[in-house]
Amino acid sequence: MLNSESQDYDAIVVGSGPNGLSAAITLAHAGCKVLVLEAKETIGGGARTAELTLPGFWHDVCSAIHPLGAGSPFFSSLPLDEYGLEWIYPPVPFAHPLDDGPAVLLHHSIEETAAGLAPDSAAYQRLMGRLTREWKLIASAILGPFSFPRHPISMAQFGWYALQPAASFAKHTFRGERARSLIAGLAGHAIQPLENPSTTAIALVEGIYGHIGGWPLAKGGSQSIANALAGYLRSLGGEIATGVQVRSLQELPPARAILFDTSPRQLVEIAGEALPARYRNQLTRYRYGPGVFKIDFALSEPIPWKAPECRQTATLHLGGGLEEIALSERLMWRGEHPEKPYVLLAQQSLFDPSRAPRGKHTAWAYCHVPNGSTVDMTGNIIAQIERFAPGFRQCIVSQSTRFPADLEAYNPNYVGGDIIAGVQDLRQLYTRPVLRIVPYSTPLKGVYLCSASTPPGGGVHGMCGYHAARAALKASF
Repeated sequence: MLNSESQDYDAIVVGSGPNGLSAAITLAHAGCKVLVLEAKETIGGGARTAELTLPGFWHDVCSAIHPLGAGSPFFSSLPLDEYGLEWIYPPVPFAHPLDDGPAVLLHHSIEETAAGLAPDSAAYQRLMGRLTREWKLIASAILGPFSFPRHPISMAQFGWYALQPAASFAKHTFRGERARSLIAGLAGHAIQPLENPSTTAIALVEGIYGHIGGWPLAKGGSQSIANALAGYLRSLGGEIATGVQVRSLQELPPARAILFDTSPRQLVEIAGEALPARYRNQLTRYRYGPGVFKIDFALSEPIPWKAPECRQTATLHLGGGLEEIALSERLMWRGEHPEKPYVLLAQQSLFDPSRAPRGKHTAWAYCHVPNGSTVDMTGNIIAQIERFAPGFRQCIVSQSTRFPADLEAYNPNYVGGDIIAGVQDLRQLYTRPVLRIVPYSTPLKGVYLCSASTPPGGGVHGMCGYHAARAALKASF
């Protein structure tokens, strides 16, 4: 229970996910006295780790692999290593096994990646070579609210590719199935049909980070990210209170700024009639995307991949070629459940022995399903893994499943199981949650939204919280 008597705060942050903690750190850096309130007993939001199957098997409850976290300009500016955060970089950022032949691998090296993409080796080198060289010039424009880019030519070149649907981009850019499959697997992170504009943007950004930084995992689990952020915040004088459910604005201590690391739906529930009717109606029309169905596995041994090179990475895209993945994402967008879903899988324990008892392993896997789905996709996911790793079933010691409703109960920001807190298509990429000059601000003086429902959107990178806090400092202090 929060005791706010005789407490004076400059700012209060509701929610302790990576964005909420990032907002609090930014405010504390500016000399503000900050309080973070978390409804759950454990901080972290989408960056928590728990024993979900058996004692000694540590599973990431939501986020698991962190290309955007390790590459976050904000995280990189903080001494998080001094507070226990250690990134583990597998030799290969990710693998995409196919039914026949070796798996497609994205290496740190563009040249090495291209060598495995015949007949598209030269085309891939030209594309990703150009984009990685230009990335530093355009990263700030992509990882924040909409603004006129400092380097418009570089941004226009990126936009030429990025605004194309991934399905047509892959077909028009590459001739072979290997390169097309690589793009399809990357584009699947958008959680949209691959025929939607902007899905190529997601694919290219994820691929760029694979080349310039990698796709690491946090040693000990994603909880380590939240714990490091919290440790650094406390070193700046920030306070964190857990087990505090905020149900109305009136429950909060006085403060010059209140930042909500929540979904727009939660903001409406908490602020209620204090929000102007027009803005409140806009928030209620905010579009949430498909959900996910997730399984965590405790395993007796490593996954027995047909393609042995799959053991060089912690991250795998399962779903065959471009056409199959495009069909899977199209069906779930239409409210259907694909027989062969696109599956994202992580095998963290191969590179982080702390995740499982000695000699044992963990696996983390999910597929996309319609928002709020109640269909059990366990068999479909295991079948997709078995397809590329015959004998996987015999390795399973225990498993824990989470339906979309379970994920929302775990983190109310995941409305209907939507783990990226709102559709990230062209209509809602920079206008999340509503179209405003400063998307983090609300019509209520001193009240801001700092969650993944604001630009630049989903992912464990803290940039939404950072930009929201900057907006609050400019307007309220």
